[in-house]
Amino acid sequence: MFDQLESRLSATLKKIRGLARLTEANMTEALKEVRTALLEADVALPVVKDFIATIKKESSGKDVHKSLSPGQQVVKIVHQELVKLLGGELVGITKAEKGPTVILMAGLQGSGKTTTTGKLALLLSKEKYSPMIVSADVYRPAAREQLAVLGEQLEIPVFKGDGLSDPLKIVKGALKELKKESLDLLIIDTAGRLQVDEEMMAELEAIKKLATPTETLFVADAMTGQQAAEVAKTFHERVGITGVVLTKLDGDARGGAALSVKGVTGCPIKFSGIGEKSDQFEQFHPDRMAQRILGMGDVLSLIEKVEKEVDEEDAEKLAKKLASGRFDLEDFKEQIKMVKKMGPMSDMMSMIPGFKLPKGADIDDGQIVKVEAIINSMTKEERRSYNIISGSRKVRIARGSGTEVSDVNKLLKQFVKMRKMMKNFKKPGFMNRLASMGKQGFN
Repeated sequence: MFDQLESRLSATLKKIRGLARLTEANMTEALKEVRTALLEADVALPVVKDFIATIKKESSGKDVHKSLSPGQQVVKIVHQELVKLLGGELVGITKAEKGPTVILMAGLQGSGKTTTTGKLALLLSKEKYSPMIVSADVYRPAAREQLAVLGEQLEIPVFKGDGLSDPLKIVKGALKELKKESLDLLIIDTAGRLQVDEEMMAELEAIKKLATPTETLFVADAMTGQQAAEVAKTFHERVGITGVVLTKLDGDARGGAALSVKGVTGCPIKFSGIGEKSDQFEQFHPDRMAQRILGMGDVLSLIEKVEKEVDEEDAEKLAKKLASGRFDLEDFKEQIKMVKKMGPMSDMMSMIPGFKLPKGADIDDGQIVKVEAIINSMTKEERRSYNIISGSRKVRIARGSGTEVSDVNKLLKQFVKMRKMMKNFKKPGFMNRLASMGKQGFN
């Protein structure tokens, strides 16, 4: 996510951070590099101009904090302004004061509205909402069927509107059904087009007038860069949107859409899609995203993932084993299972402050599957006492797991290294020390 931008900005800010004295010449050169990095990331030009002007003004007008060098002070300002550029603060869903909350989903065809409708319903169902979803798209083949299947998979009620072909009648029927079933949230998936046109806008206006939504969310493909922000602006001027949902954010190496939306439309990014799975969808945190873009990691999201996916009791048992030095290959396998629940390893590692994969390197999640297969081919005795694994045992284990003896040797070496590394987890305050690492970049 935002790899290109992070790489450029991190390198530039590293130079700035090291400056003991700021001059007009070195500040001009540094801000020129920041400007180039943002433009290459496909951030809208007016947004870039305002961003650079603000940093220049704040840098020259601020007293340097006694605990910071002038360079560190500028980096702190860049971070603060980047947070503002991304929206400033977390903005959630506005709940209706009376009656059900209605969310209208709008956007161009191919932006991911239908899958996002399902993901949003699933996310909000975990926040004490009782949702129902409905498709008002009568134009795209099988659009309504797609949402019905998605609703069934996610166990979210769907109003199918059988026999209805008018979008307004479908929405009206959904509102009636919502009340009948005593549900409190309706998410309406509307039709998209390949481009903005009068017919689409008129229909959207009519649906909005009928449904009176508390939220009108524009769904945009992050991969389209600043174009996503410009189209969102057009929708906002005509229909009036309350926020933006960025899909495919995990595949966006540049960041133009995320950094342009608030400045171009005035509307915040409320949610982001970070993968194809139904649970790879989350609220958008401007402060955390700014830290990731500046190479400072995202420890809070990492901790939340751990708390969400890892059973506290299992983790406590594992911690006790680590403390006692009885951590074996069986425990290693259980730890791998915990890690797999939290998503791709590359995503996890990108949240750790200061962690950077070497150029051209990648973390292959398939290796985790191989490790599991090797451990599963061991006997209970071998898992508990890795020292007894002789050459002949390695041959048997490799054959049973469909791997090579060299793979078994590699795993055992990694396991020994890991046991040594795990001693750090016995020291108190590990998570606190990890969290403090995220602040080092701008303090």
